[in-house]
Amino acid sequence: MAFASVLKDAEITAALDGCKADGSFDHKKFFKACGLAGKSGDDVKKAFAIIDQDKSGFIEEEELKLFLQNFKAGARTLSDAETKAFLKAGDTDGDGKIGVDEFAAMIKG
Repeated sequence: MAFASVLKDAEITAALDGCKADGSFDHKKFFKACGLAGKSGDDVKKAFAIIDQDKSGFIEEEELKLFLQNFKAGARTLSDAETKAFLKAGDTDGDGKIGVDEFAAMIKG
């Protein structure tokens, strides 16, 4: 698992269990449950790099849709509504994607 060096398996499992139902994803609860909210800036940057699948330096809408699958293969995709809400929460400059600084602010927020 890509997050094994950053997060504990039990916390990842608990975070994923908390948002199994469609429409139940809440990024603040997820970041807290998986332990990412309490991690160092370097660990947050590592997490960003894992989620930024195309290595563009940004997390785009399609990557957000597959967000949970970065934590565990076979996890559900986010619904369109969840994806758009997640993007809106993180995209503070309105460019339609989430940069590393926006991602860090969203995790710590």
